[in-house]
Amino acid sequence: MKEKLKVLLIGAAFSADLHMDGYARMLDKVEIVGIADRDLSRVSALADRYGITGYTPYDSFERAIAEAECDLVDICMPNFLHHEIAMLALDKGRHIVCEKPLATTVEDGEEMIATAKKKGLHIYYAEDWLGSPAMNKALNIINSGKLGKLLYVRARECHNGSHSPFAQKIALCGGGCMIHLGVHPVGFMLAMKNNEWDSVVAMTSGGLNNNLKHTSMEGEDFAAAIMRFKDGTFAVMEGNYVTQGGMEDYIDFYCSEGCLHVDLTFSSALRAFSIPGLEYTVEKADITTGWSNPAVDEKYNLGYVAEIAHFVDCAANDSEARIGLRGVDGLEALKVINKIYQSAKEGVLIKNEK
Repeated sequence: MKEKLKVLLIGAAFSADLHMDGYARMLDKVEIVGIADRDLSRVSALADRYGITGYTPYDSFERAIAEAECDLVDICMPNFLHHEIAMLALDKGRHIVCEKPLATTVEDGEEMIATAKKKGLHIYYAEDWLGSPAMNKALNIINSGKLGKLLYVRARECHNGSHSPFAQKIALCGGGCMIHLGVHPVGFMLAMKNNEWDSVVAMTSGGLNNNLKHTSMEGEDFAAAIMRFKDGTFAVMEGNYVTQGGMEDYIDFYCSEGCLHVDLTFSSALRAFSIPGLEYTVEKADITTGWSNPAVDEKYNLGYVAEIAHFVDCAANDSEARIGLRGVDGLEALKVINKIYQSAKEGVLIKNEK
């Protein structure tokens, strides 16, 4: 095992902050050797926020990958750049971490997976739900059998709209709220059921003037899918951009002898009342005045800290990630989302051909 894993971070904006928080908690195992972003002021701001020193700033991801001596390249860039950056990193012989979705097209995702396999490298797929302490506790309870047989799961991630300008066009992001938000319940359910799904049927708002609210967005602002798994379990998976009041990550498990409800975003030991408004409460909160439940350690509770720690240990030992966090799992999630879009467009139930 390497003394310290050398990491190159590509991107210095929203998702890079989520990942850097994880790395900053394990600097005994990790050395951040470089941070790349075309805006170098974002690079320095990110590094200063987490006390990172001794790194090389790059204003070009091409130059960063070509020059940085690293073991792991962490891709925290807009969706349409995932494939290009991944291919450069894999060609350089680096393991990679890739934010969701794996790519904007199945073809690009397949090329990434095939290249990594050919070169004996690992792609780690950043699905934060699988690192959440609450979700892992829920899975332990479900797997204990004390609630009986799992029958049905309802899972959703929703908020009031993407902060990213790249989310407005399908060519840049691959779709709408399903590929941005619904990818979490899809990825979680696939991991829970070992990617063994039987069929799916879906509806979406359709994009542009067909959307419920965001009529300038090419992708949908509402999407829901019903999936049946090969063991007979059903799941409803939803993503939307029309939810006010903060991001909602809710997962409900219904079993033959009980049920279990998980709230990843609004559960907190704190309850506050503020007339002028707090500085921050939870992600995507529209207002912070009045009563609120401020997050205590949001990145930890959402799973980012644990997923980064898992990827660091796997890369240091040249090993595969657990199910749901592998590149092949990201590809399967992307394939399912494409089937969801196909079902919504054609108005038909889609069977799994595998």
